Amino acid sequence: MRLSMIFADLSFVCVFFTVSLFLQILIPSVKIKNIILLVCSLVFYAWAGLRFVLVLLFMVYVCKVGALHIEKARLNNKRGDVPLGMTVGVCISILVFFKYTGFLASIFDAHLPQIVLPVGISFYTFQLVSYLFDVYNGETAAQKKYWMLLLYTSLFHQCIAGPIVRYRDVYDDLTKREMTVEKMSEGISRFSIGLAKKAVLANGCAQICDPLLNLNAENMAAATAFSVSLGIIIYLFQYYFDFSAYSDMAIGMGLMYGLRYKENFNYPFISKSLGELWRRWHISLGTFFRDYVYIPLGGSRCGNLVLLRNLFVVWLLTGVWHGAGWNYILWGLYFFLLLAIGKFVVKNHFDFLPSAVKILGTFLLLALGTILIRFTDLSMAALAVKSIFMLNGNEFITAADLMLFDNNVYFLAACVAFATPLGNFPRVYLKEKADAGNVLCLSLYCLTELCLPILLLIVSVNALAGDSYNPFLYFQF
Repeated sequence: MRLSMIFADLSFVCVFFTVSLFLQILIPSVKIKNIILLVCSLVFYAWAGLRFVLVLLFMVYVCKVGALHIEKARLNNKRGDVPLGMTVGVCISILVFFKYTGFLASIFDAHLPQIVLPVGISFYTFQLVSYLFDVYNGETAAQKKYWMLLLYTSLFHQCIAGPIVRYRDVYDDLTKREMTVEKMSEGISRFSIGLAKKAVLANGCAQICDPLLNLNAENMAAATAFSVSLGIIIYLFQYYFDFSAYSDMAIGMGLMYGLRYKENFNYPFISKSLGELWRRWHISLGTFFRDYVYIPLGGSRCGNLVLLRNLFVVWLLTGVWHGAGWNYILWGLYFFLLLAIGKFVVKNHFDFLPSAVKILGTFLLLALGTILIRFTDLSMAALAVKSIFMLNGNEFITAADLMLFDNNVYFLAACVAFATPLGNFPRVYLKEKADAGNVLCLSLYCLTELCLPILLLIVSVNALAGDSYNPFLYFQF
């Protein structure tokens, strides 16, 4: 059974999205555009099940009422702590019920019926919580129209897997948006890049790494260090391309509809430290925890013990947000430990190292942590780590491993290029020269911008037509 409609699906691209966009172009009234967009968004979300829409409708109603009480208290020079706490408490309680009840029950060895997780609940819960805090802080006015708050929460471009869009960042666009040729062109280009990332790169990575990592315990213990390491590294690329592709498509579709969403990724694999990495990866989640957890707790302007506590809380919550399981908790604590060591022990002692060494070291630490995302079974995660360090009595590499690498070396090189600024260098170079007045470069740049989206769409549709593997990894969150 299809759990949800996804962007990298021919029925979505050719039917749902095309019809929805055509209606937006055809209708001049912004209010009618928004009503139609709301209907389309609810239909899109209901694809996963009508019961999930009821959860969404209820949470939005609670937040609409709660925000009005928070604003009323603030305008009367009273603190809105009580309505804020109660409303946020309801939202988080609903999230905990659906996402963590099974995990908590397993801890206490209780047997409960399986609870189906509503698609995207982690993302839209955080959007509603950010809205409530922004009303509390006076950074935005409470929305009196229920349907407008519902529209913000359910925008089908990004409600299922992000980026986490803040109400104050998108409200003006929703009420005064203009669908211009420039935005449409930019949006089509961005969407086509995201679709190609998903259909060609992410799905291609999955076809290589799944046979390397989908092993039973006996085969994992016997797997070579090279094959497991290669599988984890390729899975990390899949993980990145999968999620950044969704963000690219969401941003692109938003632009086509006259909405500008903030960037969610900024080439994280060129980071020289873990701190920089997490400022480049899933930016909307990082800034959410920074603004609504880390800074309210005191941020970094406090004693070392309080700073350590703040880092611990943020990374524990980051791990828990990603999933209900000990592997996600350990994943969060793994990065807390590394960041704490870097902050208090390593400091700037390795600043003398070349940038390439720092980038490689950061990437390898990230890849090692990704084992805890790939394997929900901690015993399998432990076996994978032991195989990588040849602690299972396994070999380092075999002729079959070399053959596999040789057969995919050009694809892997493409993954490296498109996960870094190298892949976008030709476009950037042509644009810089064009802006400087080079006529030839201007012509080539215009030709590239015209032809590249068409070429990417053709390649993507061709890849999707013959590819049975097409889920988005972040739907599980």
